[in-house]
Amino acid sequence: MIAIIDYGVGNLFSLQSSLKCIGADALVTGDEEEIRKSDKIILPGVGAFADAVAKLRESGLDKVILEEVAKGKPLLGICLGMQMLFEKSYEYGEHQGLGLIAGEVRPIAPMIGQGLKVPHIGWNGLQFPKNKEKSRLYRYIEEGDCVYFVHSYAAVGCEDALTAATEYGAMLTASVERGNVYGTQFHPEKSGSVGLKILQAFCEG
Repeated sequence: MIAIIDYGVGNLFSLQSSLKCIGADALVTGDEEEIRKSDKIILPGVGAFADAVAKLRESGLDKVILEEVAKGKPLLGICLGMQMLFEKSYEYGEHQGLGLIAGEVRPIAPMIGQGLKVPHIGWNGLQFPKNKEKSRLYRYIEEGDCVYFVHSYAAVGCEDALTAATEYGAMLTASVERGNVYGTQFHPEKSGSVGLKILQAFCEG
């Protein structure tokens, strides 16, 4: 069973529907015991970093996630959920993340220059690092396949964990991986057949 963490942020049921579409057993839950019983964890997120991470900590689920990850359980962070995997974010101040992946989250506006809209919304192709093996998440897709983004901030300083980037005025972090911890800045549940293949790869381990 895959536990989709419910900590009071965002619509989680499109993600649950996508997982059911590929035959995965997925449960939207904020229950500690259900999360501990799960085989894998997905941490979604929309909105502001500070609010989301505060709600996660208030629920006590941050500790559950860290403990389960330490045991080797696979974790996938999506969008803001990915950003919370990093050490800190500079979204309206400085805020501590979960510290599972080295790096920090910064606004994309200074990176992409003038003439491009913020937030970055839409379909963009994935580019894989040339000096690494392809991520396990991408076993069923090809470089250049497009996925759906909605974000104003991006992870930086995470080259060691980088598994894909996307070009939007600059090369922006699209996904990361460190051991059993995965993150996608894009929304696989909104990325059509490509996104379903990515979720399938995560489910299969």
